[in-house]
Amino acid sequence: MKKTLMILLLIFCLGLFISGCVSSISKEIRSQVDFSVRLNDVREDPENYLDKMVLWAGVIVSAENLKEGTLIEIVQKPTNSEKRPRNVDQSEGRFLALHEGYLDVAIYAEDREVTVAGNIKETRKRPLGEIEYAYPVVYAKEIHLWPVRSEKTGYIYPAWHYPSWYYYPYWRGRW
Repeated sequence: MKKTLMILLLIFCLGLFISGCVSSISKEIRSQVDFSVRLNDVREDPENYLDKMVLWAGVIVSAENLKEGTLIEIVQKPTNSEKRPRNVDQSEGRFLALHEGYLDVAIYAEDREVTVAGNIKETRKRPLGEIEYAYPVVYAKEIHLWPVRSEKTGYIYPAWHYPSWYYYPYWRGRW
């Protein structure tokens, strides 16, 4: 019995370890990425960062198919340990990702989360509302489209989990 339990525990831990090693971008590309390059730095001095390999993530604003490939406008977001964009109200700005091939813009649609790895090749000025905005352009080597997040945020405990005095009319004045 103890051996079986130990084997099951070992398999469980090994599964957690392997799932923790899975990443959105290949190991080969990640080894070439300069993680110190920030979007703000590139927007301020684009010539200094040309041909640097970056890995940025964010939320898609729009995507369009052009003769040169699929151009995706992305609002940058900070990433978690998996390099998935975190669901926060922080951003260093916007950037463009250019994928050489065809991507279906119905799938790479607004509000989808992506992680992009590629080289910074240029800056394009495009209108953003009533201003002209300078977008750094990343020529994407890899793009990872994340699955849509589930609306479930946590476990809801059954009513019998807490004693009756815990609920509203009973807890007042007890502390």
